Amino acid sequence: MYAVIKTGGKQYKVSPGDVIRVEKIPGDPGQEIELSEVLLVGEGNEVKIGQPLVEGAKVIATIVEQGRSRKIIVFKKKRRKNYRRKRGHRQYYTDLQIKEIQA
Repeated sequence: MYAVIKTGGKQYKVSPGDVIRVEKIPGDPGQEIELSEVLLVGEGNEVKIGQPLVEGAKVIATIVEQGRSRKIIVFKKKRRKNYRRKRGHRQYYTDLQIKEIQA
């Protein structure tokens, strides 16, 4: 069984047992959360597509880790104008382990 969920403005294809990295979701490691924005649920040849969401479907997941990803450098420059700006950015993330899909 698999599902396509939407969280943090992105879509993810998940199956039970998968570990996915999504945008930060509030909660502590070990806590169970419920993702209710399910766009599609499939099992074998049977597929349910939502318009836009599948009615009554939800995905149960456990928070594995909260953290920050690697630093990226944001560098702006305008040539011949002596304009330079250098900043770093670290995005917050949440690792989720998918426990079950309820359709």
